[in-house]
Amino acid sequence: MIEPFGADVLPAGVRARFVPDVNGLCVHLLEAGFERPGQPSVLLLHGFPELAYSWRKIMPALAEAGYHVIAPDQRGYGRTTGWDSDYDGDLASFHMLNLVRDMIGLLAALGLQSVRAVVGHDFGASVAAWCALLRPDIFRAVTLMSAPFVGPPSLTPAAGEDIHLALAALDRPRKHYQWYYATRQANADMRYCRQGVHDFLRAYYHFKSADWPDNNPVRLAGWTAAELARMPTYYIMDQDREMGSTVAAAMPSAAAVVRCLWLPDTELRVFSAEYARTGFQGGLQWYRCRTQGIGMAQLQVFAGRTIDVRSMFVAGARDWGIHQTPGAIQRMQDQACTAMTGCHLVPDAGHWVQQEKPEAVTSLLRGFLDS
Repeated sequence: MIEPFGADVLPAGVRARFVPDVNGLCVHLLEAGFERPGQPSVLLLHGFPELAYSWRKIMPALAEAGYHVIAPDQRGYGRTTGWDSDYDGDLASFHMLNLVRDMIGLLAALGLQSVRAVVGHDFGASVAAWCALLRPDIFRAVTLMSAPFVGPPSLTPAAGEDIHLALAALDRPRKHYQWYYATRQANADMRYCRQGVHDFLRAYYHFKSADWPDNNPVRLAGWTAAELARMPTYYIMDQDREMGSTVAAAMPSAAAVVRCLWLPDTELRVFSAEYARTGFQGGLQWYRCRTQGIGMAQLQVFAGRTIDVRSMFVAGARDWGIHQTPGAIQRMQDQACTAMTGCHLVPDAGHWVQQEKPEAVTSLLRGFLDS
């Protein structure tokens, strides 16, 4: 039987435990600041391919600032159980409204009526945004990291070119990583790649970080094949390559690994051990729901609604993710969030901003939470 993370893995002041009976899940939870009941709570939601452990550098400092900090392994990830890992299994349980229900159920199981803020990174930012939009009485504020939120889908989506045919027709044929992630073979491509899960994740995290020298993002003019193809191959892949070989080309040298203070090998092994055990399919189910429109009709019910609680956006200045949907970062500020207090791009940080620059992110979060 799998156990919660132990003290040998976690920073001082952070504990792990299981919370059963949460919307069909047994949730593996990290928390800090639990010793002092009654403190305001903050919920931290990770992205892909991450874990609750991605918040390890943030949690002790927020607890020291007077918060009860909660970070779950979300549905499909880590030591949380009760989800279907079969490609042909229960895909509908991974749609966005059910992911929000997971978080509401978790807070109820913890005896919390509300949290001071929900903070989400990467795909976790989408869950955080929907939490704040749907239940502002529970999620009193929201911070989004690395993935702008543009609001609920329109009832009449705009027609456009078939982006996949257009990408494939480029002189250098390409494909979009999210649709690749929805394919049957994507999990095996990563879990059983030639270099092994540990080196796969080392290259993947390096490739999307500020350590990779070619991460110098620019705003894209539109959702066209020519513009999307300006992004690195971890987003717009070569058509004939899978993700394992794509990131292998960016594998850092042994000396660079030693210099990587934000993700030393001992910490990376926490991630790689979990993904070697579970595979990646749980997280990939989220992408399948997005690309196949699972739950889209239910989300369209909220077309036109905005996030009206206080909000903040944080990303690395060298993160292409903020531009992968052209115009999204501006639409978030102008339309989707009506009470955004700041849009902060952290210097010398890439996609993993809370891990690469934890002090800067903690300072921004503390200012936001304390205001």
